[in-house]
Amino acid sequence: MSGGQTKNAALTAALAFHYQMLIGLDKCFSLDEGQSIWFEKDGDVSLQMPSGELSTQAEVKDYTAPLTDHHENLWKTLKNWLAPEFDHSQYRILMLHTTQSFGATSRLRDWNTRSALQRLQVLKDIYSERTEEQLNAEKPSEIIRLQKKVMENNEVLLKCVLGKVTLFTEADNAKELEKRIISRPVGIPKNNLVSYLHGLIGFVYAQATQQSWCVRFQDFSAKCEELTTQLCKKEFTFPTFIGYEASDLEVEFHQDRPFVQKISEIEHHEMITDAVGNWIELQNSLLDELDEYPLYKEKTLNYQEKLVRRFKLAYSTAELEAADSIKSSKLLYNKTIAEQPLNIGNDIPPIEYKNGLIHDAMDDEDRDLKWRIEL
Repeated sequence: MSGGQTKNAALTAALAFHYQMLIGLDKCFSLDEGQSIWFEKDGDVSLQMPSGELSTQAEVKDYTAPLTDHHENLWKTLKNWLAPEFDHSQYRILMLHTTQSFGATSRLRDWNTRSALQRLQVLKDIYSERTEEQLNAEKPSEIIRLQKKVMENNEVLLKCVLGKVTLFTEADNAKELEKRIISRPVGIPKNNLVSYLHGLIGFVYAQATQQSWCVRFQDFSAKCEELTTQLCKKEFTFPTFIGYEASDLEVEFHQDRPFVQKISEIEHHEMITDAVGNWIELQNSLLDELDEYPLYKEKTLNYQEKLVRRFKLAYSTAELEAADSIKSSKLLYNKTIAEQPLNIGNDIPPIEYKNGLIHDAMDDEDRDLKWRIEL
């Protein structure tokens, strides 16, 4: 895991394991028929090919420190691949997949373009920097123990394994991986992409059993289709309105707004808190960067015009029936606010949305709307 990010060993291990899972998840998108991704089979992440084809094994590292000639990540990984219990013959590529960049003076920079013999010589040159005192110390450092373990292997095995090793450096970190994964689906609204990511992550973890942890092409494809169908909205829907309750401070802050003053004119003071809450919630919905914002704004403006026309008719009727200015104004307010929203196609908008739009229209001085009925 990235050096210096946390002192909690358990958290460090968990984040490293999660990064390894994200690497495997990202590789699932490149699977073909008959292929699968295995975790913790012969190492961190393995791409298993159909019978008879050689596979790819990757060791995954998320570190900020540079990959230098003597870095543990390189030598520990080589030690694992050279171990007798690791069958390198079934793999065509052995990849060290790391977020690290090469150190400024590292002799590993041209690794991927070198032959197996040249790679072995690079390791010999690096190892030759160790003194006899370091190599024969009673308690040598961990990196020296790793280097000795690697270089003690016979050259035939070393050349065979080194010829398969690829160093993939400056790999995407966890955040960049998540961003790339949610950029893949087509047709899923932006607000649903995190749910898509979490659905896939949950799916990958759920494939782990006591015996193995494998994600197969057909299972992964089916899950992607399921999530896309579930999260790809086919019709416009309104954002959620919860009936926001304005605080005393918010009411005081907005007390000079025209729509609040017009409620005060009819002495309907107890209604001001709800009115301010509905107005704030509407404004917030319009400020949010919704994936359907242009369509939402267009529908909102058209809907508000219908509400204004309906209100003007109700106001005219209230004028004809009025006997008491304040009482008739309050009755008009109550009836208007309690009215069920007009339908928009098959949708019934939230009542808070409707009322927020009415207060917003009252706030527009150019409309010249008011609650107070003049006798």
